[in-house]
Amino acid sequence: MNQHQQPLPLSPAERILITGADGFLGRTVVAALARRPNTTTVAVDVRAVPPERQQPGVIYFQQDVRDPALAQTLHEYAIDTVVHLASIVTPGKDSNRALEYDVDVNGTRNVLEGCKAAGVRHVVVSSSGAAYGYYADNPAWITEKDALRGNPVFAYSDHKRLVEEMLAQWRQDHPQLQQTILRIGTILGERVDNQITALFEKPRLLAIRGSDSPFVFIWDEDVTGAIVHALSGAAPGAYNLAGNGALTIHEIAACLGKSTLNLPAGLLRSALWLGTQLGLSRYGPEQLDFLRYRPVLLNTALKQWGYVPRKTSAQAFEAFVQARTQHGKPVRLATLA
Repeated sequence: MNQHQQPLPLSPAERILITGADGFLGRTVVAALARRPNTTTVAVDVRAVPPERQQPGVIYFQQDVRDPALAQTLHEYAIDTVVHLASIVTPGKDSNRALEYDVDVNGTRNVLEGCKAAGVRHVVVSSSGAAYGYYADNPAWITEKDALRGNPVFAYSDHKRLVEEMLAQWRQDHPQLQQTILRIGTILGERVDNQITALFEKPRLLAIRGSDSPFVFIWDEDVTGAIVHALSGAAPGAYNLAGNGALTIHEIAACLGKSTLNLPAGLLRSALWLGTQLGLSRYGPEQLDFLRYRPVLLNTALKQWGYVPRKTSAQAFEAFVQARTQHGKPVRLATLA
């Protein structure tokens, strides 16, 4: 597709396959599609989905995203649209860079090859704002026109960049396979628990002197809503998926009724280096850029596409805090302006 041409809307998806269907995001997407009329949904995950988590009317299939037989699965169920969510976001203790690359990059390549072989017409891919990278010269607000520079030192950021470069090549070589790419900000939800939310559990929030470390948040239901919007005939393309506005680490601390621990960058870099040398931390000095140069996603194109997140970044964070309180992890909550 010529970059100066406006992509045309697609006909709504009817036969949908979801990879990573039993992951945190996959479950909510499967549940939404199970309620969608005139839709056949095939949920694929590397793990068998236990019966208590299965949705009525959904076809569950156990398969590795790297399995070449995925093409046969797509053909067998006459899939017209794939929602590709399978990715290693938070590596486990036994993970390694080679495995993460294999799942993230080679797994995506296998999905695309399967789509081509089976005549799939549309693929929706969950990318990330991390694909833009964590750099001192990042724009204050990043748009879809900015370069994708995912840092090689961060596996997830690097792999998302590599996947997007692959997708760009496929748009040239195989334009018949339409693409919708969602570059997702920091996801919050009632039961989200990861290395980002762990930062907010500290008695004092870590702040790096000279950096506001802004966050853009997106409520998990809004991620699902945007994916369903993509499946309902919206024009393909690449879109930043984030709520309106951003919160600095100091605003987050105020919301939680906490103070910040303001450290110079050099001191924190040395502490992180020493922690890895002594085996006290899995995070090295490279994490400094992750903390201070977070990409801040502008969602103007998303809203022009036709999807307006129900929650702003501030509202998503307030809802997250309130949910934590209800689930037995109370924190003091101030009101965000």
